[in-house]
Amino acid sequence: MQKIKSLMTRQGLRSPQESVHDLSPIENLRFPTKEELRESWEEPTDPQAQQEIINSIEEVYFSNDAFDIVKYELERLPPVLSLQELEEYRDKLKQQQAAVSKKVADLILEKQPAYVQELERVTSLQNGLQLAAVICADGRRHLNIAKEGFTQTSLGLLANQRKRQLLIGLLKSLRTIKTLQRTDVRLSEMLEEEDYPGAIQLCLECQKAASTFKHYSCISELNSKLQDTLEQIEEQLDVALSKICKNFDINHYTKVQQAYRLLGKTQTAMDQLHMHFTQAIHNTVFQVVLGYVELCAGNTDTKFQKLQYKDLCTHITSDSYIPCLADLCKALWEVMLSYYRTMQWHENHDQDEAATASSVSDGSSVVGAEENSFDRSYVKKKLEHGLSRIWQDVQLKVKTYLLGTDLSNFKYDDFIFVLDVISRLMQVGEEFCGSKSEVLQESIRKQSVNYFKTYHRTRLEELRMFLENETWELCPVKSNFSILQLHEFKFMVQSRSPSVSPSKQPASAISATVTLFEQYCNGGNPFEIQADSKDDETEDVLASNGYESDEQEKSAYQEYDSDSDVPEELKRDYVDEQTGDAPMKSVSRETLRSKKKSDYSLNKGNAPILTNTTLNVVRLVGKYMQMMNILKPIAFDVIHFMSQLFDYYLYAVYTFFGRNDTPMPSSSLSTSNREQPSARQFESTGLGLSSSRLRTTLNRIQESLIDLEVSADPTGTLTAAEERKEKVPSPHLSHLVVLTSGNSLYGLAERVVATESLVFLAEQFECLQPHLDAVMPAAKKPFLQQFYSQTVSTANELRKPVYWIVAAKAIDYEQMLLLMANVKWDVKEIMSQHNVYVDSLLKEFEEFNRRLNEVSKRVRIPLIVSNILWEHCMRLANRTLVEGYANVKKCSNEGRALMQLDFQQFLMKLEKLTDIRPIPDKEFVETYIKAYYLTENDMERWIKEHREYSTKHLTNLVNVCLGSHINKKARQKLLAAIDDIDRPKR
Repeated sequence: MQKIKSLMTRQGLRSPQESVHDLSPIENLRFPTKEELRESWEEPTDPQAQQEIINSIEEVYFSNDAFDIVKYELERLPPVLSLQELEEYRDKLKQQQAAVSKKVADLILEKQPAYVQELERVTSLQNGLQLAAVICADGRRHLNIAKEGFTQTSLGLLANQRKRQLLIGLLKSLRTIKTLQRTDVRLSEMLEEEDYPGAIQLCLECQKAASTFKHYSCISELNSKLQDTLEQIEEQLDVALSKICKNFDINHYTKVQQAYRLLGKTQTAMDQLHMHFTQAIHNTVFQVVLGYVELCAGNTDTKFQKLQYKDLCTHITSDSYIPCLADLCKALWEVMLSYYRTMQWHENHDQDEAATASSVSDGSSVVGAEENSFDRSYVKKKLEHGLSRIWQDVQLKVKTYLLGTDLSNFKYDDFIFVLDVISRLMQVGEEFCGSKSEVLQESIRKQSVNYFKTYHRTRLEELRMFLENETWELCPVKSNFSILQLHEFKFMVQSRSPSVSPSKQPASAISATVTLFEQYCNGGNPFEIQADSKDDETEDVLASNGYESDEQEKSAYQEYDSDSDVPEELKRDYVDEQTGDAPMKSVSRETLRSKKKSDYSLNKGNAPILTNTTLNVVRLVGKYMQMMNILKPIAFDVIHFMSQLFDYYLYAVYTFFGRNDTPMPSSSLSTSNREQPSARQFESTGLGLSSSRLRTTLNRIQESLIDLEVSADPTGTLTAAEERKEKVPSPHLSHLVVLTSGNSLYGLAERVVATESLVFLAEQFECLQPHLDAVMPAAKKPFLQQFYSQTVSTANELRKPVYWIVAAKAIDYEQMLLLMANVKWDVKEIMSQHNVYVDSLLKEFEEFNRRLNEVSKRVRIPLIVSNILWEHCMRLANRTLVEGYANVKKCSNEGRALMQLDFQQFLMKLEKLTDIRPIPDKEFVETYIKAYYLTENDMERWIKEHREYSTKHLTNLVNVCLGSHINKKARQKLLAAIDDIDRPKR
């Protein structure tokens, strides 16, 4: 195609159509010239030959269209031209040209139809293009008309509408941005209102909105500001969380927890909360102690604020120690109560959430529920672990405060108050986390033991001083007196002690099982009670003149003859404590009505018999029990010291009134002399001596507690000096107490007050035994049991030796022996008149009864005491009768009958003076008198069976019987039997 176009270009750059149109018919029908015909004839007609000719054409002729054939051929001409060669060469070229022309002509003829067809198509296309140009021109013209008439206006409206919508969206965005810009004001208001969940919710929504408009340049700054605001909210939220530690508010804490949940920092909040509690404990105790230190210092010096807490505690004065301790415990209680209420809030909240989760069965919330469950489990474990941690911090702070001051110089009540506060604090700790408060117990135990040793030593010295100055006058108390009425024992009423009857238990004791946290959860403070109760020491136990009112004094006389005037206590004491060979099995109505002869208790009613010293000992016991109740680890030390108080009181009473150190009215014979007839001789029979248990107890007390040395031995060892430090000198009876006057029955009033006050003290110890046993360590309980079985229970036994001395001196037994010695017993006739010594002895008993009545006007003499006195006197009288009968050298059967007559007369008159039945040792006398009539064999058997008689009694009986119905041989035999009986006694 390119060759054709180049050929057309050479022909004048006309199109084929124009060439066709430009050809005239003559040109189209032109005939070849002769030369052309000749050439065409000369051209071979053989296609193969023709092809060979074309092939023989040099390649250079086909190289490109710009090839200059003429120039090429001219340049090829040889230097020497030859016409023939030129013509031959020309012919060859013509032949080649003719072949090429023929080939071209053949190709043109071959492509002529296609050429014509293509030429027609081009012509048709030219016509179509001209038509399209006309249509386009018309279209453009019509479009211009439409543009001017309709399209431009309508599209303008649409463009404006679109622009309006964009502007409206922009305005809305701008308003949102403006709102976001103003959010900080609303957030500040919500934070002031403590609406932390709302503030965080708003802040998060603003952040979400800000992310929507982040394509605005102003939003990036706003987003940064919102982030700063959120961090500020977290800081304020942390401050709000710290406020929970001192004053828990359920609404406030609920908001804080909701806020942290929105932030997704529930676990972080719990970690922060424990840090705040730890910091709150430190700050609280420091501020409390600092306040008291600065108050006591009296200046505004700020040097104390720079001190450590441990150093600060050493600046607390003794006067401010207790108030500061109380305030310290109050403040720490508030912190622990807040923690307790925090745990309570979480427990209730977890229950509510668990109930809500169980009611929702949507599968989409499973993941969230698992996450919440994990958070709850973490919080629960954290709170439970924090209990012991918080309490440990509290213990360490209080321990530091306790050890910062020397408590050895404190008053007892102040020290007890300190112990009470610490005990209440340890109770709080046990309820708080189940801790035994080992740190507090150890610190307070050391101070308590050191303090209490010093305190007990001082109290023992005071007790000795009281006893040595005690005149043993009756301390008038009300008939319903109980140690629980003393303020030292108020703590026992509150703890529902076993010694308190159910009717006397306070109503508040019913709620004893309620914990302190439950009791004070909604208000109040357990340490405020301690401060109030310290001043509540009023008591009303003393009576006026032995009576609580004049009406009671009158009723005491008016109802004296009724059965109701015998208190159950006296009945019980009589039955339980009555001693003798044959105790009474029952008490008749007549016996009770005749009580006025034997029970000298009218004047003073039925009030307990005790002295001021007894009351002081009881108060000391109460104080000791307070300390023991508060600090149970030192219970053994306290009980040991309590036992020493009782031991010393018992020893003092025995030393003052139980020893027969004064001479007898008519004789100073030794108790070992069995041949002298005196009242003291009868002590060898066991009638007046202390029991073996009482003697053992007194020896133990003397060895362990009593310092018998006059002065310290400078050469003694350090151990001996330490042992003496623990002992107390033996007390001495006041010179104001007279025990030698017969008119006062040798100090019977003082002896009754002393002995019965000891019995009263023993009864109080018996009542306290369950309490002591409850706090006593198991390993030390044998000591307590031994104390009660060998010491407390011997108090009643002390009556016997004390009242024996009175009975031995009140009756002149020596005079009776002298009168009996002057009686002639070998009479030959049976006498109908008794001897004079019987009347003399009865007069002695009447005088004894009169003096006893006189003493009873001063001091109430309990029935058991009067019975013991009468028993002692009657036993001594009967023993004296046997002693007198044993002094007889000669006696007939009529003389023995006279002895029986005298004894029966004595018994008949004596029974009118006393209600005691049977008469003590009545059979002792009758058996001895009747033994005179026994035969030799019966006498020997009788001697072996009746070993209650002394060797003198038996020997005299045998000697008196000699000659009447016993010969000398029988006498020797009987004396040998007596010697065999007496040999083991030696």
